[in-house]
Amino acid sequence: MASISHAITTTTNPYFNLPHQTQTPSSILTLSHSNSRRVFKNVGVFAEHRNSSSTSIDFNDPDWKFKFQQDFESRFRLPHITDIFPDSPPIPSTFCLRMRTPIGKDIPGHYTLDEEWNGYINNNDRVLLKTINYSSPKSAGAECIDPDCTWVEQWVHRAGPREKIYYKPEDVKAAIVTCGGLCPGLNDVIRQIVITLEIYGVKKIVGIPFGYRGFSDKELTEVPLSRKVVQNIHLSGGSLLGVSRGGPGVSDIVDSLEDRGINMLFVLGGNGTHAGANAIHNECCKRRLKVSVIGVPKTIDNDILLMDKTFGFDTAVEEAQRAINSAYIEAHSAYHGIGVVKLMGRSSGFIAMQASLSSGQVDICLIPEVPFNLHGPHGVLRHLQYLLEMKGSAVVCVAEGAGQNLLQNTNAKDASGNIVFGDIGVYIQQETKKYFKEIGVHADVKYIDPTYMIRACRANASDGILCTVLGQNAVHGAFAGYSGISVGICNTHYAYFPIPEVISHPRLVDPNSRMWHRCLTSTGQPDFI
Repeated sequence: MASISHAITTTTNPYFNLPHQTQTPSSILTLSHSNSRRVFKNVGVFAEHRNSSSTSIDFNDPDWKFKFQQDFESRFRLPHITDIFPDSPPIPSTFCLRMRTPIGKDIPGHYTLDEEWNGYINNNDRVLLKTINYSSPKSAGAECIDPDCTWVEQWVHRAGPREKIYYKPEDVKAAIVTCGGLCPGLNDVIRQIVITLEIYGVKKIVGIPFGYRGFSDKELTEVPLSRKVVQNIHLSGGSLLGVSRGGPGVSDIVDSLEDRGINMLFVLGGNGTHAGANAIHNECCKRRLKVSVIGVPKTIDNDILLMDKTFGFDTAVEEAQRAINSAYIEAHSAYHGIGVVKLMGRSSGFIAMQASLSSGQVDICLIPEVPFNLHGPHGVLRHLQYLLEMKGSAVVCVAEGAGQNLLQNTNAKDASGNIVFGDIGVYIQQETKKYFKEIGVHADVKYIDPTYMIRACRANASDGILCTVLGQNAVHGAFAGYSGISVGICNTHYAYFPIPEVISHPRLVDPNSRMWHRCLTSTGQPDFI
């Protein structure tokens, strides 16, 4: 059995990230079948044709919008335990906030269930996925389905408590596992999951230590969790349960779930961790186990598809200001000073872009999505020379995944199967020193890498709220009988998504988006090609 980090093969879904600058008209939309689900492929230059065994929709067909929406609804249908256990009976929810604290033994502790509470979410409630009606494929950031940018409503399932649930709280044993690297907000999510489970009436709650490894390592034991245990953990960074990368095979994890009697599993992690969670869900379905597997997206890079943002991102941007400001002070205070700051962002440059935009102190922002040259008449180094001549100092902010084509590829991988990147920050620092020495110009170059300081921070207020609501909705989703889903924020509303739809590939900064254009306006940098 393969390691959990290789449990799913990543595929590309260009439907949600179209190459805007290379679009030309096409009259065919292809629905290709892969991994028991359908993925939209736009034929022609909308996207490459990847699957010969596919059906296509002719945009000249007057019913193509209806067919598109039907396929979209099929893809975004949430897996439910009744798919495997069709006779599983729903019961009235034990989650009700119409309650009062007892003041005497003769006064009930809460309102009776026959009193109506309008706090539940209807199963037919939906959240609009896209909110901008683009009139042309040439509009900045346009995401078009057809060559005419026809408006097609796309709806996803609204998150929240349901009036009927599919688990008796007394029969539930819930487990929480945190995987991957550290991220601000992990403890906040753990805390809120535990608190919400207890409100439903769950008594058996455990934490799996050190990621998926905790399912197989005999030296690691479950961590009993309760409101008393987690009450103040959100005041500290890190994870109460610990984190790790990689782990045992999917079959071994599901064996462990069976042995422990766990029937709710809450998985906090990024793309790779979610791939593992989806594999666990599929294996549970295969074995006909009544287990709800719920993902909570944890990626400081903000690279999960379809979601406004993931927890930890706002904190990372805020904390990055300290590093950028330090680099600015160092550069501004030195003769011909240059400050280089490297921030997180393997595939996606959201942190570097947002931190540069918010600081107002960055002169050059480099991200993985936008290629650049260091050398040459239009390179970064020539622009740094110009900045020193014009203003005497400069600040460069670079994402860790940027410019990897300039570095030697080691082909090494970490425990999660991710390629180990070269240090682009150190490389830029060294090349900058070398360049200015060769042209005989003094330059004082300082390099700052705040990565581990940022990862270990506690969540700020914005992330604290996001983590709280994500934790609550993860529990609501499990009791509603869903499995193989992830919870996230979409257009300021909380929604449930089938896991495969949010991990098909990393979410990327669109170089033609308004946000990247705003960043360029702020830095004033030219193209470096």
